[in-house]
Amino acid sequence: MNEDVPTLFEWAGGTEALNRLTQTFYGKVFQDPIVGPVFKNMSPDHPAHVAAFIGEVFGGPKTYSEEHGGHREMVMHHLGKHLSEEQRRRWINLLANAADEVGLPDDPEFRSAFMAYVEWGSRLAKMNSNLGETCDPETEPMPAWGWGVPGGPYKPPSAK
Repeated sequence: MNEDVPTLFEWAGGTEALNRLTQTFYGKVFQDPIVGPVFKNMSPDHPAHVAAFIGEVFGGPKTYSEEHGGHREMVMHHLGKHLSEEQRRRWINLLANAADEVGLPDDPEFRSAFMAYVEWGSRLAKMNSNLGETCDPETEPMPAWGWGVPGGPYKPPSAK
């Protein structure tokens, strides 16, 4: 990708914006009757860890890999949770609402990339949560998400 094109991490507003997103989001999750029970024993550091994960996936610092075990560890957190489709969809809706609430960029290019990752990642989490012992987290590389296929239609508005 062209070096002049910002990463999704940069476009989102960096670590500060993603921390605001996950703090707001998990505040809603705790109160939700559908997804709340899944997170009832969550560490107070969980929102910051998820922000670091999303940041790394979106081209930011490799904090999650270096400090929290990378994608393998994220997969491990989902094993045996037996997430339902209803929980997955609620998770997506709460995250999209939190993105609006904290003011993440709402241009179509960013939101398309953001929601594509959320859709993909939540389906993977649901799948892994139901695989249990048959899932091999050692084969799970850290995802890297961007504006789309190089040369494809999705570029930040200023790069068009």
